[in-house]
Amino acid sequence: MTTAKTTSLASNPVYPIIFAIGGVHLLNDSLQSVIPAMFPVLEKDLGLTFTQLGLIAFALNMVASVLQPVVGYFSDLKPRPYSLPFGMTLSLFGMAGLAFAPQYWMILVSVIFVGLGSAIFHPEGSRVSFMAAGTKRGLSQSIYQVGGNTGQALAPLISAFILVPLGQRGAALFLLVAALGIYILMKISAWYKEQLEQEKLLNRKRVILSSMANLTNKQIGVALGLLLMIIFARSIYVTNITSFYVFHLIEAYGLTIQTGQLIIFLFLAVGAVGTFFGGPLADKMGRKNVIVLSLLVPIPLALLLPYVALPAVIFLLILIGFFIMLSFSVTVVYAQELVPSKIGTMAGLTVGLSFGMGAIGAVAIGILMDHIGIYPTMIIISFLPLLGLVGLALPRDQKMTSEPVSK
Repeated sequence: MTTAKTTSLASNPVYPIIFAIGGVHLLNDSLQSVIPAMFPVLEKDLGLTFTQLGLIAFALNMVASVLQPVVGYFSDLKPRPYSLPFGMTLSLFGMAGLAFAPQYWMILVSVIFVGLGSAIFHPEGSRVSFMAAGTKRGLSQSIYQVGGNTGQALAPLISAFILVPLGQRGAALFLLVAALGIYILMKISAWYKEQLEQEKLLNRKRVILSSMANLTNKQIGVALGLLLMIIFARSIYVTNITSFYVFHLIEAYGLTIQTGQLIIFLFLAVGAVGTFFGGPLADKMGRKNVIVLSLLVPIPLALLLPYVALPAVIFLLILIGFFIMLSFSVTVVYAQELVPSKIGTMAGLTVGLSFGMGAIGAVAIGILMDHIGIYPTMIIISFLPLLGLVGLALPRDQKMTSEPVSK
């Protein structure tokens, strides 16, 4: 059985910390969700093209993507508890700039600050979730990730009820959200630091038992490659729905921005529900089984989506949102158990790659929409979930038969 050391002494779940870091994940990702929520406002008020909107998403997601594995790698070497509130402070600066930036380039700079804050928060937040999880890794990671997905799900509501009525300056309200996040993270960081000091004092580290069978380095590398391809397909598809599908709803079905954003909210809301159930389900039936289920069900639904009437669109989006996000937290835990000595790095790689693939996808989708139109782009994107079939080749994990032990 593969073993590795990590920085946690808790053998039982520490639920106050699990829910606190999940709550701050909600606050952090609600800050990020302000950016795509502003797209209809920026497109209308500043006359930005779809390509320019795609570049804004690229700036946000690529900064977060590139730096997350780097932050995770260095936090594996030397954990830094107070990097959490520092990252949220950078996001606060970014939100202030975003609310008052009068020019396109200033918006890009502000978005980069939000991306930096996200890059610092996510791997360390996932580490805290892992440290507090005890034997409930799937559940803990689900609570953490559902917080983030709930924050992302707020984007359409933020657009419909704050940014459309108030305009760009409405983003200033989220300075209060960032301030609350900083306050809570100071408390979490104190617990995090205490765990590290207690571990050092006792000269004791926790041994993590992986649910994966003994795999060679080559098998681990292939499995990670397959996992990243799955994340690639899921991330670009979700980016299309969350950032650009509203334009399709407006063009094809004559909806207003507010009504279109409410439909996108349904997709994201049921996605958050799927994320929550995915972790506990994986604890019971296995990580790979949940990943495969999450990949297979959306394929026919996504292929059908561009051709149906509006009521069927809403129904299909609800089903796709639930199942495609069922594996969101599970892919993180699966990667961590493939390489259990690199908890932060694997969290940064998997979650960070989601941002990076979303960034690349946003630019590509924006260019396609500018050159071939909105509807043909939606048809092309509908084939993306087919790439998820590679998940059938993932190594099968085993049911955990013993609890982590300390030594």
